Amino acid sequence: MTSSSTPGLTRFNTLADGEATPALHEVCASAAWGETVLAGRPYATEEALLSASDAAMAELTAEDLAEAMAGHPPIGRPKPGDPTSSREQRGMAGASEELKTEMLELNLAYQERFGHVFLICATGATGEQMRDAVKSRIGNSPEQEQEIVRTELGKINRIRLTGLVRETLAEEAPVQDS
Repeated sequence: MTSSSTPGLTRFNTLADGEATPALHEVCASAAWGETVLAGRPYATEEALLSASDAAMAELTAEDLAEAMAGHPPIGRPKPGDPTSSREQRGMAGASEELKTEMLELNLAYQERFGHVFLICATGATGEQMRDAVKSRIGNSPEQEQEIVRTELGKINRIRLTGLVRETLAEEAPVQDS
C-alpha cells in the first residue's frame, strides 16, 4: 500500500461532505460506516484510510451490517448498469448455464436460511470458487456467518476504497492527445 499521501487521497480528503458521502455510499451502503470513515478525514496515507475502514466495519451493529448487505446484489446477478458490480462478479460472467442455475438455487437457499444475500469478496474468484464457498458456508450458525460477512464486507470495502482514491487520481491526470 501507499505509504504517503497521493493526489487521489488528497482529493478525497478535501471533498465537501456532500460529495464524499455519496462516494463512500458507493463503497459501502452502511450509513454508520460512511459517517465513521468521513469523520476520520483527513487521512495521511491510503493505509490509514483502509485501517479506518476496518475499524468502522468492526463496530457495525447487526442492523448496520444488514444495511451494508442490502447494497450488494446476489452473486451471479450483478446490478444492471453497475460496472463495479459487474467487475467484482466477473468470475460468474463466463460460467456455464448449469453453474449459474446452481448458484441461483444456492443463493435462494442461503437467503432463506440467513435472511440476506450470500456475500463474498468475489473479486478474482471463479464461479466454481464462489459456488464452493456458499456450499461450505450454508451450514454455519447465524453468528458464524455474521462474522464471515463482516470480514468479506471489509475486504470489499478495502478494494473499493483503493479504487476510489486511485480513480480520483486518474481523473486528475491530464488527457494526452494521440
